[in-house]
Amino acid sequence: MTAVLAAGALVLAVGCSSDDEGGGPGRPSARTSGPTASASGSPSPGGASPTPAGAPARGSAKVVETVATGVESPWGLAPLPDGDLLVSSRDTGKIYRIGREDGKKTELGTVRGVAPGGEGGLLGLALSPDFGADHLIYAYFTTASDNRIARLLYDPQRPEGDQLGAPDTVFKGIPKGAIHNGGRIAFGPDKMLYAGTGEGGDRSLAQDKESLGGKILRMTPDGQPVHGNPDGDSVVYSYGHRNVQGLAWDADKRLWASEFGQQTWDELNLIEPGRNYGWPRAEGTVPDAAAQGLVNPVEQWRVADASPSGLAFAEGSLWMAGLRGERLWRIPLRGAEPVTKPQAFFEGTYGRLRTVVATDDGGLWLVTSNTDGRGDPGGQDDRILRVKVG
Repeated sequence: MTAVLAAGALVLAVGCSSDDEGGGPGRPSARTSGPTASASGSPSPGGASPTPAGAPARGSAKVVETVATGVESPWGLAPLPDGDLLVSSRDTGKIYRIGREDGKKTELGTVRGVAPGGEGGLLGLALSPDFGADHLIYAYFTTASDNRIARLLYDPQRPEGDQLGAPDTVFKGIPKGAIHNGGRIAFGPDKMLYAGTGEGGDRSLAQDKESLGGKILRMTPDGQPVHGNPDGDSVVYSYGHRNVQGLAWDADKRLWASEFGQQTWDELNLIEPGRNYGWPRAEGTVPDAAAQGLVNPVEQWRVADASPSGLAFAEGSLWMAGLRGERLWRIPLRGAEPVTKPQAFFEGTYGRLRTVVATDDGGLWLVTSNTDGRGDPGGQDDRILRVKVG
């Protein structure tokens, strides 16, 4: 174990890439370099083989509709009850409503206090569990001093561009940086608010339980610690993360998270409260992890094949969006184990993929990320796509 960690430390000593999401120095675009594997390059835990109890070993994914084009630096996406979509623009700080039927973009307004820069800006979106009654939108964003979560009252009857109330800060003090700001938020099956954070480029924060950086947080809709958290006075739910940008629950309400590696392994983790997911002591799978108090990832990818952001669950599988990898990964599950190696779709077809969200009919919304300064935008970028999966 010592030798393995020492070798990992040598890799980590090279230094954190200034471009965690690919396309810049140290992490070139998958279009110009890197392997083009259709599987993870690492065996699934336990060597699981397909059984009728799990999702099929092979699946399908087909883009059946381009819902919207020309969306600037999209990041978070939240479906509204009527089928329209809310999307956040990282670099402008604006929230737009996308018409489900016609793709029309309506500006709700600009979130006050957003300070875009590097990988920071207006990031994840989530609707209140009581949205039908309270009309509240939750947003995770970077300010001049931190990352925070606020809720905003949405009034579609007001004029375009003036439909958002002032941000009501729910939670603040999450470390910010030019890189590793995390940003994904979601309400879980328990109606509590979960947030994936990054360590802001300071890797020591991930192992510091007193820091909010490099964590998955669990809080009430008002931003308070939840009874049943590992520490009753803290919102910290798990730690040892580098940069979490994907959160999803499977059919049995297990929480999964996708996480950026540094230069070797990106990770898919099954999240359990209070557990240590390794960063920076480990990147990817290490021998004798349990003896070290660490949790190994359930699956891992070479960084050129993934650099994962969004994560969703549909049709018995997890679906993971890849930025540098420029592909959508399918991970079929049997309980808490992959049925077989991950399967890749759309490799290089739509460029960088930022966000994936399950639809009500068992499909996916898929958001590209080519106008964020690291992609190679085409005439229609960025796009919101509807994907039929099986």
